[in-house]
Amino acid sequence: MTAPLISAADLAGILPGVKIADTRWYLAEPERGQAAYDEGHIPGAVYVHLEKHLTGERGPGRHPLPSRSDFAATMGSLGFGGDDLVVAYDDRGGAIAARLWWMLRDIGHDAVRVLDGGLPAWIKAGNAIDSTTAQPIPATMPVNPSLTRTIDRENLAESLGELTVVDARSMTRYRGDEEPLDPVAGHIPTAVNVPYEENVDTEGRFLPARMLSARYRSVGARGPDTVVYCGSGVTACQSALAMVVAGLEEPILYPGSWSDWSTSGMPVATGDEPGEALPY
Repeated sequence: MTAPLISAADLAGILPGVKIADTRWYLAEPERGQAAYDEGHIPGAVYVHLEKHLTGERGPGRHPLPSRSDFAATMGSLGFGGDDLVVAYDDRGGAIAARLWWMLRDIGHDAVRVLDGGLPAWIKAGNAIDSTTAQPIPATMPVNPSLTRTIDRENLAESLGELTVVDARSMTRYRGDEEPLDPVAGHIPTAVNVPYEENVDTEGRFLPARMLSARYRSVGARGPDTVVYCGSGVTACQSALAMVVAGLEEPILYPGSWSDWSTSGMPVATGDEPGEALPY
């Protein structure tokens, strides 16, 4: 596996020999990312919009995955090819960039890294930004055997109690104290809470591997039998990335996540405790 992270200094040292994806996106202002890109981005970066490029038209959850072939075609149209090293960045601790990292690996493209610390780290290191809109040359991104694993709602429900399920949302959403987006508050029964936002420091850089490993091992999450989910399958990819950075095996992603589970009449748990497995 290609090292999942790259530092600003290392990225500056290999430009322009890589393809860069600016994935900045904000839930309450979905078009703000494009505007931020227009104002300034890493030179040569192409803007990749979460909902336009990394989300399918139909499927479970708010941000369903597109088909692997459709995604590969989209990436090719944006100038990303099968021989390219792709570097993705955002300004939210990898919360959006990790979605692209995961999706590229899902089509078998392992040559992808996330810029540790994102655009803020790039600027802090004294590197230039550019406001010129990139004009990508279409390329061919092939679809190869997947390097990831997923699970759907039915199979997850039947496996509760056998798998370690990690909820990457905030503690307040996990507990059911609030639910700003979905119709039901709480969490999937048996799930433990490891908020993705705490995988990075105050500057948005990932914690050291030993600290990340301790975070996940403390709740029994070691990789092979671990499922990660969030609200809609986006920020859970950052949790998967954090586990890889920690040296753990990459977990299984539940793409539909809470937005699928909570709209399907499934049992939910609330409070601090994981709750009991379903009676299958």
